[in-house]
This record gives sequence, structure tokens and C-alpha cells, in this order.
Amino acid sequence: MNENAGKYCGLDRYKARKKIVEDLEQLGYIAGVKDHTSSAGTCSRCDTVIEPRISNQWFVSMQGLAAPAIAAVRNGRIRFVPKKWEKIYFNWMENIRDWCISRQLWWGHRIPVWYCMECNEMIVAELTPRRCKCGSKNLVQDNDVLDTWFSSCLWPFATMGWPQKTDDLAYFFPTSVLITAHDIIFFWVARMIMMSLYFMKEVPFREVFINPLVNDVFGQKMSKSRGNVIDPLTIIEKNGTDALRLTLASLTTPGKNLLLGEEKIEGSRNFVNKLWNASKFVISSLEKAEAAEGFEDIKITELDFNLWDRWILSKFARVLKTVERYIEKYGMSFACRALTGFFWNDYCDWYIESAKLRLYNKEACAAGTDSVSAGNTDTVSGSVLQVKKNKTAAAFVLWYILERYLRLLHPFMPFVTEKIWQNLPHRGESIMVSEYPVLKDGLPEKIDTTAEKKIDLIFKIISQIRKIRSELKINPALKIKACIKPADEKANTTIKENELYILNLARLESLSFSGPADSMGYIKSAVENTGIYMYLQGIVDVDLETKRISSEILKLGTEKDKSLKKIENPQFVSRAPKEIINKEKSKLEKAYAEIKILQEQLELVKSLKKQ
Repeated sequence: MNENAGKYCGLDRYKARKKIVEDLEQLGYIAGVKDHTSSAGTCSRCDTVIEPRISNQWFVSMQGLAAPAIAAVRNGRIRFVPKKWEKIYFNWMENIRDWCISRQLWWGHRIPVWYCMECNEMIVAELTPRRCKCGSKNLVQDNDVLDTWFSSCLWPFATMGWPQKTDDLAYFFPTSVLITAHDIIFFWVARMIMMSLYFMKEVPFREVFINPLVNDVFGQKMSKSRGNVIDPLTIIEKNGTDALRLTLASLTTPGKNLLLGEEKIEGSRNFVNKLWNASKFVISSLEKAEAAEGFEDIKITELDFNLWDRWILSKFARVLKTVERYIEKYGMSFACRALTGFFWNDYCDWYIESAKLRLYNKEACAAGTDSVSAGNTDTVSGSVLQVKKNKTAAAFVLWYILERYLRLLHPFMPFVTEKIWQNLPHRGESIMVSEYPVLKDGLPEKIDTTAEKKIDLIFKIISQIRKIRSELKINPALKIKACIKPADEKANTTIKENELYILNLARLESLSFSGPADSMGYIKSAVENTGIYMYLQGIVDVDLETKRISSEILKLGTEKDKSLKKIENPQFVSRAPKEIINKEKSKLEKAYAEIKILQEQLELVKSLKKQ
């Protein structure tokens, strides 16, 4: 005990407590003694109970520093994203207290104060003083160190060479945006603003983006005691760094905490694999086609783009605009969704498949830029020049989209994109320092709504045929006959120009352009008033399929009734954990959706039987 303890000064704390109780009993002030449970902080190393103790500390007066920092946010010089965090900032700043900056630790920036051991003079100085004003050189520096946040709040300018006026300081201060978490808005963000305004007379950044905290899939904070901590090193070893980065970015939504589970990381890992495999195909195709030489310097006017080229370039132009818009608004999850959706669906599932026909199918190569007709065999044999032009255009667009897409994706997935980019024809030493792609005049990519509408019709036709084949479990390798009755002349022209693509991508044996003379054996469908007739006589066993589908509907109906009974039971809803209830609701929704699909399949099969 210290001098403030009076007659108990010098006693051990536990002995002092015992002595105080004895003295109070002698004075008759204690009515009784009993045990109470209370919270007590302990040392993490030795478990010793920590006691509050009065001591001399260094403080910074904050009122004068806080006022300009409050004004900087109120007048819009600094903007919080999401805006709701401004309220937290103002609450702290308007109720600010003086800041204790001294710490009794072994490591840190030492307090710049020295004491003269001769005259007890206290010296505050930027540099180590040589002697006291009394002439003594017997000086001892204060043992305390600065609070780590005091050092950290100088970061925006101290790391750039301050107090010297360096080129880095002039260029990088103030910066555009600070990305941080809400739990250190006061500890770090507010203090950086105050110190920058005091020392530099300028705000340190224009925007503060508050990113979400990472919780588990149930929204609970990760902790060792709960056993729900996901070790990033384990994830990286299993799935790769880029898969983890993409997952975190794709789950980042302003104002909401991030719910992380391993199944979400697996989805990103699958995308990384898709990127690898698609890139391998493109690189291999360029080598086989011997078409990539000089792509970096090729003139766009020398290329003859067909409908599919113009379509994918138009879709890429839209992705460029979308990603730029979302990144500006910190909508990282939406930017990721646009990036992955474009690559997986548009580029891989459709454009690469169409390009394969032009690179390896003689009929497709020889056909005109917007005419890919299966019956155009006379033109095929003589059009060597057209073959080369068509191959070159397809190879160029494959390369061009992939190379620029990798640059667009690079901030989210830096390692895989760099590796692939180095194996493509490119300019520059590294993708990291290459120009980030944006939509501008003079480039091949531009929005082409006409091309998009035409290809959209082709997609719908192919997708509808694929859907029916899948629902009726027709062998993917088996080619079938089909008829298409276009809605009008414009649709007729578009479909005929893309006949070969429809034949190959829908796995058709033949395709005619009028309704069948005899509907016997055909299943009819339609998209955008264009009739689709698929000849399935002898391919689908009507009785067997009817029995199979009816059995599946009955089985799903039983499962649906069980889930519905639980959901409608008040006791289940009130007692079961939330995640169990949500799981049951998901099962019910899934059962309804699957039953609907099976009922549609049953109608298709029955339509064959009626004939």
C-alpha cells in the first residue's frame, strides 16, 4: 500500500484488507461477513489479480484537437461509408476526455522526457538533451512508453518522411480512402484525423470505408471458447490464397457483418479452378491456331468480328461499367458477382464453346462473319481466306477478353491472375503495374444491344432444348431431330445464321425451319413466340418415365408434408434453434420447387402418350 493508505502504508494488499476488517470490527461498524462473487481482472501470464492503482501518467488535452476533427466530418471533407458510423464518431468526439498516452511496457516509443538527477528539472525535447540548464549531464529518461495508438495516429504523414517535405508526402498525403473496422473508429481513425489537422493542417483521407467484421455462418463472433474460429492459414493451405480473398470480397457488403463458412470458400475455389482450366484452353488454342503472334499490336480494323464476337465484347463492356460503378460505391460483393458471373456464364459457357466451332470446325470457320449455316458446304471448300479471318477473329477475341479480364480481376485475385497473365501475350513486366481496364472509345469492347438481342434468342432456344433433354433424362451424347418455327422474319434470319451453333450446342442431329408436317412423336415448346419441336418418338419410354416421375413426386410430397407439419407446429417454432427452423423452411421450399419441376416433366411425357 502507498502513502494514500494512511496507517496501512507499506502493508501487502491482502494483509491490509485483513487489518482493515479487524479495525472495522473493533469500531463496531461491521454487521456481518459473507462471500460475494464478483468480476476480477487477472494477469494473462501469472493469474495475479490486478488492482487499480493511482500513479502519475502523461495526458494529452483533447478538447482543442477534437473540435476541428468534428467539423471536418460535419462539413463533408471526410465521409464515412456507411454513413451510419458518423453517429458513433460524433458521439465519441463530442464526449471526449483527455487521453492518457503513457504506458508501463517494455517495448514502444519512449516518452521524450528527461529528469535531471541534480536539480530535479524536467526536460521535454525532440532530441536527447546533452545537459540540464544547471549544467549537469546526469539525465535519466522517463521509463514509460507512448500508447501504441499515439504512434499509430501519426501514420498518414509520419510514414512519408514527415517532418521533412518529401515527394512521397506531397503525393500520398492526403490519401483518398481509409479501409478499417468499426471497433477502432475512435482509437485510430478519429486520432489520425485530429493529428493530421493539427500537424499538417489537412485531413488525412477523404473517405473512411468501414468494412464488416468476420463472423461464422450463424452470425456469431468467432472465438476459441465457442470453437468456431476458422484459421486462415488452414484455409489457404487447402483452398489457396486467392480463393480466400475472393470469398471475403464477395461477402463484403457495406453495413453488414460478413458470415464466413467453408462451403462459401469452396465456391471460390471452384471458380479459381474454372479460371485455370479456361485459361489453359485459350493458351493451348492460341498455340495450335498459331494466331496469337502480334496480338498486342494488331489493328482492330483488320479484324472481321462476327455476331458472337460483338456479343461477348458488348457483355465485357457492360462488366467494365458495372465493376467500376460498384467499386466506386464500395459494393465489393456486387463487383465480384458481376466478374464471376460474366466469366463463368458468358465467356466460358457460351463464347468459348462457340469459338471452338470456329477454331476446329471447318464449316464454321469457312462461313461468313454473320452466316454460319450448316448447309453452306460449297462456300466451305473454297473460302480459305475466310477460314483464316474467322479463326484469327475468334482467337483474338478469346485472348483479348481473357487478358483484360485478368487485369480487371487482379485486385481480387492477384496470384492466379499474375501467373496466367505471364503465359499470355502481353505488354509490360507484371500485371500488377499494367493499366487497369476501363471503358473508353477506340477499343473493341462497346455495348451492342442488337448483337445482345440476337444472341439472347439463340441462347433461349439452346437452353430450352437442353432443359427438356435434362428433364427427360435423354443421354447427352444422343443427337435428336428438331424443328424450329421462327416468330417472324427477323428471328428466322438470326436463327438460320446461327444454325451450326444450335446444332452443336444443343446436340441436334438435324434442324429444319418450319413446324413438322406430322406432330406425332414431337414435344412442343416455345421461346419468344418461336416454336420448338423435338422428335422424341422411341427415345423416351413414356410408361417408364411416367411411373418414375410419379414415384418421385409422391416421395417428395411425403417429405414436403413432414416439413410443413413441423413449420405449422407452434411448439417446434418456439423451442427449436433458429438455424434448425431455417433449415426446415429451406427443405420445404426445395420440395415445392422440385415437385413443380417434376409435374412439368410429367406433362411433357404425357403429351407424347396422347399422340
